[in-house]
Amino acid sequence: MTWTPDAFADALREAEAYLATADPPFAALLAQHGPLAPERYRREPFTALLRALIGQQLSARAAASIAQRLYALTGEPPTARALLALDADTLRGCGLSAAKVRAAHAVARAVHEGGLDLAALAAAEEAAVIGALTVLPGVGPWTAHMFLMFGLGRLDVFAPGDLGLRRGIQRLDDLPELPSPAAALERAERWRPYRTVAAWQLWRAF
Repeated sequence: MTWTPDAFADALREAEAYLATADPPFAALLAQHGPLAPERYRREPFTALLRALIGQQLSARAAASIAQRLYALTGEPPTARALLALDADTLRGCGLSAAKVRAAHAVARAVHEGGLDLAALAAAEEAAVIGALTVLPGVGPWTAHMFLMFGLGRLDVFAPGDLGLRRGIQRLDDLPELPSPAAALERAERWRPYRTVAAWQLWRAF
């Protein structure tokens, strides 16, 4: 769906109230860290997809640094046309690996040429969004999950393979070992229909 700023903020507050009731450990987390700032979790769709590509296998700080160097060349928010105007050497100079350069150019080309309609994905089911994205080079399920969360504002998405979320669950529940992706996905069931909001809280807190 397409959120207005006020509606998105209201949805976050509703989600946080639900999580605090549904999960006692989460209630303690929310009491300690407080509500999320809505503006940090909404991105223009192409920006969200590009940021997800940049962020693969990187810390949030490293990804943000690369993104800022890139935006200095493309403008913010970046456009597919602006990204395609930058050659591989320039993108690598921003900090992108060769594989991410190929993926970013492939995604930008698909958007620019109309093969990937990001606006149309706003109304698509989650599986359809993931399917449309993962056919592109360098786009896997994690990247698609990030796009669903940040680019489309879907509030019930969880990325079980995300190491930060698994570590967050480990610390939230004081577990002796890192949970497997399957165990993390099972743990996240308690947070439906607001698994995205739970993920955002875990990333921020841990």
